[in-house]
Formats: sequence, structure tokens, C-alpha cells
Amino acid sequence: MIKHFLNLEWKQFTRSASFGKTLGLKLIMVFFALYFIVMFLFLGVAMYPLLKKLFPENDPFVVFNGFIFYWILGDLLMRFFFQKLPVMSVKPLLTVPIKRMNIVNFVLAKSALSFFNFLPLFAIIPFGVTLITKDYNVFTVVVWVFTIILITLINNFLNFIIESLSSKTDLSFLPIILFSGVLYTLNYFEILNISELLAHAILAIANNAVLIIVPILVLMGLYFSNFKILRSKLFLDSSLKTKTLEVNASNLEWTKKFGDIAPFMQLDLKLLWRNKRPKSSVWMLVFGLLYGLIFYPNPVYQDKPYFYAFVGIFVTGIFLINFGQFIPAWDSGYYKLLMSQNIKYKQYLKSKYTLMTLSVIILFVLSLPYAYFGRKVLLAHFAAAIYNIGVNTYVILFGGSFNRKKIDLNQRAAFNFQGAGAVQWLIGLPLVVLPMAIFALFNAFFSFEIGILVLVLLGLTGIVFHQKLMKFIIDKYLDSKYKMIAAFDQDN
Repeated sequence: MIKHFLNLEWKQFTRSASFGKTLGLKLIMVFFALYFIVMFLFLGVAMYPLLKKLFPENDPFVVFNGFIFYWILGDLLMRFFFQKLPVMSVKPLLTVPIKRMNIVNFVLAKSALSFFNFLPLFAIIPFGVTLITKDYNVFTVVVWVFTIILITLINNFLNFIIESLSSKTDLSFLPIILFSGVLYTLNYFEILNISELLAHAILAIANNAVLIIVPILVLMGLYFSNFKILRSKLFLDSSLKTKTLEVNASNLEWTKKFGDIAPFMQLDLKLLWRNKRPKSSVWMLVFGLLYGLIFYPNPVYQDKPYFYAFVGIFVTGIFLINFGQFIPAWDSGYYKLLMSQNIKYKQYLKSKYTLMTLSVIILFVLSLPYAYFGRKVLLAHFAAAIYNIGVNTYVILFGGSFNRKKIDLNQRAAFNFQGAGAVQWLIGLPLVVLPMAIFALFNAFFSFEIGILVLVLLGLTGIVFHQKLMKFIIDKYLDSKYKMIAAFDQDN
């Protein structure tokens, strides 16, 4: 059965419409994986002499165990934001005689092969070998290494339980922040010295191998909890709602002032209001508006005005960046229906452009209080707003013609990379890095005002040639129309 499942996974990967782009992205991820492997190997080899130098009066083995608590918290946070439970297309399997327990066990076992579970080994095993060469008891070190592996797997399955609870709230990252924050606070203020207790527990297990049954039982408990959660959702009609408690309606009559694009604007606004995933674009507005407070009060950035352009692009374009990069994938669930209607791409794309332009104007107005930090900040935000409207909106729309991944609107909102591909990673360069580089260049060779003027002129040029740019983008969407329909028709 496992052989059949693996065969299905391979076919799903190779036959996907986004196979080429996914393969390119995976090659990039392999590069970063190799980088982290080398770093962890270096850390594992250098750990013993480094701890010996920093804590000459303490045993490096004991000192290392004292830091495991912080590693667990960091690992849990990284897993929550970047590791997802591996899935397979199970609905077709539910109509054939395959036991649900086999499907769930395969999915959970596949999660144990995550890169996050293997990465710590590249530091732990070299450190363990170093301990053995320093005349530590071989059996004690082996038991210790096995204990750390068990803790890694515990983190793996604990993360999925936290994610299942978080998916029920709009602020899906709040539970993990509270959980890790409370543990860190208790340890930091020594209300409960968790790091010391955990270090003593790991040393006790290493010195008495019988106690390893404790982390094994914890791991089994978390595995069966995940098994129960997944098995309860493994039904063909699991996504159907049996009861509606409240109906939310909103009056969008004001959108009719925009003429023939009003229906599409209403569709986007309803999408933003009613679905978990798009709501993240709205919640990120708060973060975007406050982003400047990281840089402007900091004396380090006072003599680096090229950062003003970066912050201005981010503050005034946070909605454009978060919402726009997934155009038209937001509509992927009913894209085939949209394309079968008697509508024009011009109206569809113009509504997206109008929505993003309005967001930039509103965010610029809301960011006016940043003038408190000086005239240059206000000028940078104004130039960034013009640049976002006249350049970045078109970059976003053009990049959208290459989107080939369907988005699940009901998945958790924040830090969700489902539906993201190489397009979303590459489009960040012309969106943020390019205007920052242009401004930095003219600021360095001429003056701050010239850099601002260049950004404004680029934005105004885009606005003047709006019709020609939109015609070019519309033609690109028409060429990609049937490729996108075929891609969005897939569930992976």
C-alpha cells in the first residue's frame, strides 16, 4: 500500500501543470538546504571547543543541554511558519477499498521525513562523536542522541496539533505566539526554570536509559492525537457545513460608481471579507503601517536615506504586495466559471488595478503621521506611493499571468505558503529591491531630492502610458488563459 501511495505522489508531482516552476523552486530550496546542512555541521564540530572556551569551568555537555529549551522554542516557531503537514489527494481514495487508517498513517509517517527533522542531526551527531572522543561514556552519548531525536519528532507532531487549533481562528499565529511567549516568560523571569528542568531531565535519561520510555510515550500520545484529528476529517463530506449560525451581509452599493468594473470589485471585497486566507492581506495592513517605526526612530538608519524608499514602498504598498501577488489565483476556485461568462479581461484586470491603487492612496494618507520624523520621510512615502501606482501595479498584474497554482481560501490566514510558487519569490525583486536600488543610486551620485524625483517620474510615466501597459498585460493573460484554467482545475 505504501508503494502505491508513493507512486501516486510521484505522478501528482510530475503531472502537475506547475511542474516546471515547482521544480525550479525546489532546486532553489535544495541550495538553501545544503547551506543550512553545512552550517549545522560546522556548528556541531565547533560546539565542544566553543563551549569550552566560553564556559571554561563548566562541562560542555551540561552547558549544551541547558540551551536545548531555546532550541525547542525556536524549532517550534520555524515549523509553525514554514512546515506544513504533507497531504495527498485523499478524496479519490475514499471511494475505493482502502482503509482510512492506512491513508492517515502514510501522511503522518511522511511528516517524519521532513527536512526539519533531519537538520538537527547534522549538529547533534558531530557533537556526540566529539564527546565520545573526549572519553565520555559511549552508551550515555548514544542514549542522549536518541533522546534528542525523540524530542525533534515530538516537536514535529506537536506543531501539527497547534496548527489544527490555530486554523479555527483568523489570527492563526496567535496561539503559537502565546504558547512560546508564555514558556519563554516563565523561564526568563525564573517563575519556572524550564531550561534547567529540561536539561536535568535529558541528563537523567542519558544516565539511566530506562527513563527514555517517557519521551517515547509522549511521542506516541502526540502521534495518536494527530491520528485521531486527521481520521475524524477524512470523509467525502467533511467540508460541508451542517448549520449556519449567522449570515454576514454588507452593502457595497458605493462600488457602482466605478461603472462596469463594479461587479468584480464587489467580488474581491466579499472574498477579502468572508475567507480566512485573503483576510491576511487586510490584517497585514496594520503591520505595514507600523513597519516604519522599526527604522525611523533608530539612529542607525538616520544616515541611510535609501532605506526611506524601501520603507515607503512597503508601507504604502503592503496590500498591493500581499493581495496582488496572488492575482488571479484568488479566483482559482471559480476561474473556469468566470472565463465561461461573457466578460472582458479588461474589466476583470481593471478592477484589480483600481482596488490596488485605492489601497495605495488610503495607506499613504494613513501614513502621513510619519511626517513627525522629518520632511524627507514624507517625500519618500509620496514618491513610493506614486511609484507603486505607476509601476508596481503593472508588475503585479504582469506577474499574475504566470500564476499556475490554485489557492485554498479556507486554509489558515497568516504565514501560509500554499499556492505560492517561483513567481511569488521572484516578483519581490522588481517590487521592492528595484526602486530601492534606483533611489540609492541617484541619492549617492546626485542628491536625495533627485532620487525622489526619479521615482515620481517613473510612476507618472506608468500612469501616462496606462492604456498601452494594460493592453500588453491583457494580451499576456489571453495567451495564458487556457493554461491557467487547466492549472487551476488541479487541486495540488
